[in-house]
Amino acid sequence: MNPQAKLISISSLLLGTTITISSSHWMMAWTGLEINTLAILPLISNPHHPRAIEAATKYFLVQAAASTLLLFSSTTNALFTGQWDITQLTHPTSCLLLTTAISMKLGLVPFH
Repeated sequence: MNPQAKLISISSLLLGTTITISSSHWMMAWTGLEINTLAILPLISNPHHPRAIEAATKYFLVQAAASTLLLFSSTTNALFTGQWDITQLTHPTSCLLLTTAISMKLGLVPFH
């Protein structure tokens, strides 16, 4: 991989993590997670081997499904509570969907 491309990917990872950690709105947290997903894909598929490309494709599909679930969770929470703030997650359905989405993004046991 080109050193400049690697530097941009690593910088994007740091930027996405910073945005996610510092956000108080669901859309900014989602934006940071998506930046992280798109920044790690070139690093996963770097060796240009069919297995690396397959792993990157599977990673992308799982992360896209988890992002969709996260957006659905935040929309459901906004529907029930009227708040888009992260700290106002009070509805049980939204909590369950968010826990599932974060578990998928982290690759926890049932989703690995």
